[in-house]
Amino acid sequence: MTERLTVTEVSERSGFAPSALRYYEDKGLVDASRTPGGRRRYDREVLRRLAFIAAAKHVGLSLDEIRASLDLLPAGRTPTKRDWTRLSRSWRSRLDAEIEALEALRDGLDSCIGCGCLSLQRCRLSNPDDVLSSRGPGAAFLPAPLHPDP
Repeated sequence: MTERLTVTEVSERSGFAPSALRYYEDKGLVDASRTPGGRRRYDREVLRRLAFIAAAKHVGLSLDEIRASLDLLPAGRTPTKRDWTRLSRSWRSRLDAEIEALEALRDGLDSCIGCGCLSLQRCRLSNPDDVLSSRGPGAAFLPAPLHPDP
């Protein structure tokens, strides 16, 4: 039987805080067993799973999206290189949309910050009488992938 890792060991190796590991377990992203004293123990394979989670977060996926991707694997299996290739391909259109939105934001920076604040001439023209305030707080003119829903 292989030696199992403690929360501290997994935290040190993965870069995730112990609180994040517990949270990810609660959300079904990783599994841990318990010692007779109730302490968490992890299989070494959890490190690859956490690397997958970190990479997916860097892509911009939410934890729900990451879990949905991991749920496509048989019985909580640790992602393989082939799994990563297959799953990451499905994120390509999302990344393309975000890149397009960032380019639009970059190209419009010198004329408008996108917030509807009425502080720039273009905003006064695009948002007379602050009508966009009815949409709620935030930058109403940001491209959709970069504008969080209120």
